[in-house]
Amino acid sequence: MTDEPVDAATVDLLIVGGGINGTGIARDAAGRGLSVLLVEQDDLASHTSSASTKLIHGGLRYLEYGEFRLVREALIERERLWGMAPHIIWPLRFVLPQTHSPRPAWMVRLGLFLYDHLGGRERLPGTQSVSLARSAFGSGLSPRAGKAFVYSDCWVEDSRLVVLNALDAAERGATIATRTRLVSASRTAAGWIAELQPADGASRRVSARALVNAAGPWVADVLGKTAGARNDRSVRLVKGSHIIVPRLYDGEHAFMLQNADRRIVFAIPYEGEYTLVGTTDEPWTAPPSQATISMDETRYLLDTIARYFERPVATDDIVWSYAGIRPLYDDKAANASAVTRDYVLDLDAAADRAPMLSVYGGKITTYRKLAEHALRDLAPMLPGAGPAWTAGVALPGGDMPDADFDAFLAGLTALYPQMPSTLLRRLARAYGTRVEAIFGTATTIADLGTDFGGSLYKAEVDYLVAREWARTAEDVLWRRSKLGLHVPPGTTERLAAYLA
Repeated sequence: MTDEPVDAATVDLLIVGGGINGTGIARDAAGRGLSVLLVEQDDLASHTSSASTKLIHGGLRYLEYGEFRLVREALIERERLWGMAPHIIWPLRFVLPQTHSPRPAWMVRLGLFLYDHLGGRERLPGTQSVSLARSAFGSGLSPRAGKAFVYSDCWVEDSRLVVLNALDAAERGATIATRTRLVSASRTAAGWIAELQPADGASRRVSARALVNAAGPWVADVLGKTAGARNDRSVRLVKGSHIIVPRLYDGEHAFMLQNADRRIVFAIPYEGEYTLVGTTDEPWTAPPSQATISMDETRYLLDTIARYFERPVATDDIVWSYAGIRPLYDDKAANASAVTRDYVLDLDAAADRAPMLSVYGGKITTYRKLAEHALRDLAPMLPGAGPAWTAGVALPGGDMPDADFDAFLAGLTALYPQMPSTLLRRLARAYGTRVEAIFGTATTIADLGTDFGGSLYKAEVDYLVAREWARTAEDVLWRRSKLGLHVPPGTTERLAAYLA
């Protein structure tokens, strides 16, 4: 799916921002029969939406702040999204040790009872209590003693979720223009006139009946480029950082670790060989694109590891780190950790004003519902918009029988007996049923073309360029995949030369 030139014709919806909210709205709108143009100044999911903790979860800790509506909505969406994309979303058990807990056990258990029952859980197992000394769930902990609660949530390949929403939107008629920024927008009697600047060409103008500002950390920047935009909401930027370290413990479960300051840190199995540790909550005032982990954040995460795990980890052991800026709606909370993660949709429209919808806040788990609410608000001003439709409709690659990934992988293995099992599993996880579009007529690994290293072959790269808007080595190695952690020296340079 190559980048398409911006058409001069009027579109129903111009969406600014290629993160999870923008692509989710594009998918929903295109499926309702609306004409859609989405522009993203960089690559899809190049900022906040690829810098998450990669969880589809209700947000257990949000119960502590009374966010019951948000938690209930997220819990309902959790199993729904799992069914829509079982290749990139799967269940994960979380161990919540009471060691070092600032909260009494009865309070944690009450929260988990609500968590189990608030959102209509059907397929995920419920909470259990375990003795860490007698359970495999205590593996790697120090001391391996005391009680823990074990509950369920889901994992998601976050940047792939964004790309799959964009892909579905494009296949339903939307135009996705990456590396294209909004220069300015102004209202007219009929709608909006926007000037767009592609990175590799002359600026273009496009007209739209409605404008959606889903620019995430740049939401205020977009408002500043929009003549006459209402600007009475404020966004609060909070940085969340993560580190990747060599595997800290055995097992496929994750840990939710409580610190004395009442903040929590996750430790999650990552890419087979590693553990993902995060996140932090730090106010941010610099440009969002400059976000990197600070020494204080690194020290905080390393101290958490030292408090809970047997294995010592030092700064030199960190194999990768990343930081993202969460564009939260400013509810004036004094503590960055307490700022609401709920979303706010600000519709600026009147009888004589073309509609503009600005998106504040939100989390990956509730992106589909956010998009549905956005179209509910905009539909009255967009004649011809169809009804809501996305609930339960599979994302590209997720249309496997009974949403059963293991059965799908077994069938794929039988279909391609000469392909390495590790390669088949990785591709099945990334592309689901679309993996056959990568293989084409290939039956052996030699048929996949040039080996760039780390099981990345020409056939996959060509697919990512043709269908998923990949343009650079970074797009391929760090957003369409996390192969950047696995490839040998020289792969980035070879891949960059090929893409150039």
